[in-house]
Amino acid sequence: MIYKSEPLEAVLSVGGIFLLVYGLCLYLNFSTKYTITESGILEVICGFLYHKRFDIKKIKSVAKTGNLMSSPAPSLDRIELTYGKFDVIVISPKDKNEFARALQQVNPEIENKLKP
Repeated sequence: MIYKSEPLEAVLSVGGIFLLVYGLCLYLNFSTKYTITESGILEVICGFLYHKRFDIKKIKSVAKTGNLMSSPAPSLDRIELTYGKFDVIVISPKDKNEFARALQQVNPEIENKLKP
């Protein structure tokens, strides 16, 4: 836009929109948290957009996935938790093996399909 001699207002407007979108992406990336509570609940928070709680006793398996579906997982190195009858959530904790072990401490029946 600068090389095509667009008005300064247009350049600043587009730049401002890009900065807002980039700031939102950074906020969502750094505010994503996975917490295991003492009562056996997995709490998944992704900024102000996503806040859900999952009963760890209902989780059936943990497996590595390449699924790119929209999820509260800021990384592409993801794991998939299956729970309930056919439900799936995709997340990306920093230490996947340790996270799976922590889930298994609450529910030893969880099938861990991650390679150690």
